[in-house]
Amino acid sequence: VEDNPGDVRLTQEAINESGLDHNLTVAEDGVEALAMLRNEGDHANAPRPDMILLDLGLPKLDGREVLAEIKADPDLKRIPVVVLTKSSAEIDILQSYNLQVHNYLTKPISVEHFNMVIGAVQTYLRAIARIFKS
Repeated sequence: VEDNPGDVRLTQEAINESGLDHNLTVAEDGVEALAMLRNEGDHANAPRPDMILLDLGLPKLDGREVLAEIKADPDLKRIPVVVLTKSSAEIDILQSYNLQVHNYLTKPISVEHFNMVIGAVQTYLRAIARIFKS
């Protein structure tokens, strides 16, 4: 969930370089993100994401509010969320972890560090998938 086209492009490049099998869908604001997640309106057929990359500084509904909505929704709360934002404010970091974010990354971030975090989340997703298939 990112409103800055330059940051979207950099994220796409980093994920492509990681070699991870992925399908990237972008929401440009918090309202669109929640509509996609809840399959509302024009997003009735949006796929359920395995992971959410979330900027905090979003238009319409900011990332903090989006994160709170995700974690309050029984159908969405298990989706891992990684905050990827420019804010290094302690209050944003603490609020995000209090809302059960999986990781908090501050921009700019090196491609190597980004790929390490995405790889760790992917390992987590595989482990969870095994648990639910058992």
